[in-house]
Amino acid sequence: MRILVSNDDGIDAPGIHALANALTELGEVWVVAPASEQSAKSHALTMHHPLRVRSAGERQFAVGGTPADAVYLGLHQICPGPVDVVVSGINRGANVADDTWYSGTVGAAREGAMCGIPGVAVSLYVSSKTTDAERHWKTAAALAVDVVRAVLADPPPERTVFNLNVPDRPADALGALKVCPLGARHYSPSVHVDVDPRGRRLYWVGGESTGFDRQPGTDGYWLMRGHPTLTPLHIEGTDKGLLLRWTGWTPGG
Repeated sequence: MRILVSNDDGIDAPGIHALANALTELGEVWVVAPASEQSAKSHALTMHHPLRVRSAGERQFAVGGTPADAVYLGLHQICPGPVDVVVSGINRGANVADDTWYSGTVGAAREGAMCGIPGVAVSLYVSSKTTDAERHWKTAAALAVDVVRAVLADPPPERTVFNLNVPDRPADALGALKVCPLGARHYSPSVHVDVDPRGRRLYWVGGESTGFDRQPGTDGYWLMRGHPTLTPLHIEGTDKGLLLRWTGWTPGG
């Protein structure tokens, strides 16, 4: 079995090493990840300049591009044969609700799913008050191994991504895993305007999270209560109800 591991925090992040090490019990692990942090790059591909790749160890490669670039190269150039599953993470911070649209972690797993390979995205819900050395990467890695094993034992429909989020706790302090839908996560709108030394304006976008919705049973709801969450996502984006409603519509009709 061959497993491709990537992330969006970069190849030197502690989460990807914990994940890759844990997955060796399932098969041959190849790590192909961005050379530097690429958070919130979603599914972006680099189309207008070449990518550089360097070896970072045995079956480990750093790509000067996005998470999706790394998986694309891993699948179509670097790995020596077919890949059975793409696993992305462990992200430093949760990827729940609306975050899944922005997340490079989910984007990397989605690139695998678009190629017909199951994808699993793994994130650790951390506090800004803790350091990487204090965080429970092994807790998330062990749970990721269980999820990957289950996905491979019962393959999902093509173009499916499993989104796993794990509270930053010892394994014996976790609640039961909840398979649940996405909720909503809210952010305060923010654009900070600055001026560079040459007088040109700079814009910093992105506000702080103001919390999750309170709808019981969603991923944010359970995660806040100490439960790991697992949400199956499908790439098919067609709204079939609206498709039926709008079939036959003509402009001006």
